[in-house]
Amino acid sequence: MLKKEASKIVGGLSVPSKMPCYSINLPATEYALKGRYRFKTTKRAMARRLRALAHGSWTAAMTALITGHKYFRWHDSGDLQSVQHLKNIFEVAKATPGTSHWLPTREHSLLSLMDPDVVPKNLIIRISATKVNGPAPSWWPWTSTVSTQSKTCPAPDQGGKCKSCRACWSRSVPNVVYAKH
Repeated sequence: MLKKEASKIVGGLSVPSKMPCYSINLPATEYALKGRYRFKTTKRAMARRLRALAHGSWTAAMTALITGHKYFRWHDSGDLQSVQHLKNIFEVAKATPGTSHWLPTREHSLLSLMDPDVVPKNLIIRISATKVNGPAPSWWPWTSTVSTQSKTCPAPDQGGKCKSCRACWSRSVPNVVYAKH
């Protein structure tokens, strides 16, 4: 599949300025209310990508767009929509073994009964804590928390960019602590 056709099927990829890679975003009006997420064009693009999840060639199209990229972040806005959405992401990760995938999520219910060993080795799913300064979920091996006191994410000290940091994509980092902003 050509990348042009793939991009049309999935609604295009996003290019978050902080990230060292492409991403895909979906509507998340309850928490993506700052910066470019407020623009009408961005809102239309996210709605288009949400509708595209039902396309029969979505998995093949995402695979075509991600192939050849070293890193990929799922959902710089938005989150998992269903068990099928997660299964499709697993298929994309398996089909792109040369790419490190990072999937942050708040969808505890979708993962709470899942064995982390079934997650493709090139995909890390980080479960987000539910409260600022709250504990990391203890039932999943890779998590993220938000703190007003400390951080492990260097982005705030690097102009809001990841730069050379890849902690979020690393299974050797059990919890990434983000500064509240």
